[in-house]
Amino acid sequence: MVTFTPRFSTPASALAAAALLAACSHTTDLAQQGLDVAVPEQWSSTAPAAAQAQDLSHWWQQFGDAQLSELIAQAQQANTTVLSARAAMEQARALSDVQRAGLWPSVGASAGARRSQQGTDDASNSYNVGLDASWELDLWGKRSNTVSASWQSYLASRENLYAAHVSLASEVALQYIQLRSLQQRLAIAEQNLALQAETEQMTRWRVQAGLAAALDGEQARQALAQTSAQIPALQTSLAQTRHALAVLTGQTPEALQERLAQAEPLPTPPQGLALLLPADTLRQRPDVRAQEHRMQAALANLSAQERANFPTLRLSGSLGVSALTLGALTNGASVARSIAASLAAPLFDAGANRAQISAQKSAVEQARQAWRASVLTALQEVEDALVQLQGDQERLLHLSTAAEAAANAQLLAQQRYESGLVDFRTVLDSQRTLLSSQDSLASAQAAINNDYIRLFKALGGGWQAEPEHAAGQTATAAYRPDASE
Repeated sequence: MVTFTPRFSTPASALAAAALLAACSHTTDLAQQGLDVAVPEQWSSTAPAAAQAQDLSHWWQQFGDAQLSELIAQAQQANTTVLSARAAMEQARALSDVQRAGLWPSVGASAGARRSQQGTDDASNSYNVGLDASWELDLWGKRSNTVSASWQSYLASRENLYAAHVSLASEVALQYIQLRSLQQRLAIAEQNLALQAETEQMTRWRVQAGLAAALDGEQARQALAQTSAQIPALQTSLAQTRHALAVLTGQTPEALQERLAQAEPLPTPPQGLALLLPADTLRQRPDVRAQEHRMQAALANLSAQERANFPTLRLSGSLGVSALTLGALTNGASVARSIAASLAAPLFDAGANRAQISAQKSAVEQARQAWRASVLTALQEVEDALVQLQGDQERLLHLSTAAEAAANAQLLAQQRYESGLVDFRTVLDSQRTLLSSQDSLASAQAAINNDYIRLFKALGGGWQAEPEHAAGQTATAAYRPDASE
């Protein structure tokens, strides 16, 4: 067993270091605070993982289906959920920039003109321009912790975007596999329908010739109608799956009707998958990474709240000139300047800040448990996917044998019936068994593909880290806590 703990970012500057040291003051010993989870060194349901696992960022390419790759690429660009997650990330980035701006002085400018007259005296004019500046010094790191918390919130929203990409890729792939499977099952049903139609016609002729009982004819007609009833249900599911794929790719439901009308075989599942080790999988999954950032944000907010009762030092200053004419503002104007410093500290708040600290500690605990839950869920999803894949592979072998035997049995039953060696019920039973066996085999083949898709999703595949946007990159470089990301 190995211990998995959250990753705390490496500071990129002195300011970032101060912010993170303050934020992490409550996490000196993570293990003692329950911020570690024991994970196995290997997955229990598979052979040891390769020393160097393969890149899973574009795992769908391993299925060798160009249509699938095109649909996923289109969905990644146009899906509404992904676009919404991207907008949320950009909003979090902007809010983080707002918090960072508060670390610096604020400067304002003013200008005014005044005309006044008293009694019968001549009216007089006056003009003035000035600059005002104020700066609240971050003596105790409160504002730096607030900046750190907002940045961690941005990083969490960025991981949410990556998680949306992971879920979207798997959902498109699952729908695509279902569509190809339905096309395959529809073809099987139509083939068996044609076979049963021939049997029904032959039986009808035999009844008319007095070689078969009327009961045989009715049973053949019933079997034909029952198989015919499966066709509309499969066609309906096929259309609904195609609609779902279109919406996932950001299009109207009917957009893919022509593009996906042609039946194609199921994609070939990848062979020789090299699994990430458990701890590496947890670091790869964006949902676990997002919870790490939320926990760091909660710790930073707690540290900021604990400093709320510390004194605050505010500096302010102004510089202004005034004159009776506009021209005199640049030559001969009177100058006024001032500078001031103020120190303020709360004396009595009826325990409000103490309650806020208590509330923030509870928020930290919630973030801690959410992180641990995400880790345990990730481990469960991979193990479940591996077990399901192993079971479905064994099931596929048996169903392949059953389908082959059913095809042979149907042919033999048909031949023996035509020779008068078996009754018609034997033929009907063999045809029903053949249809059921072939349909089950097609479903099992699709299930293998679905198992791989779910395994890739559980391993955290389906996303790539995006470069920082050019706009704002320089502005945030001075305080970004995790330049290594």
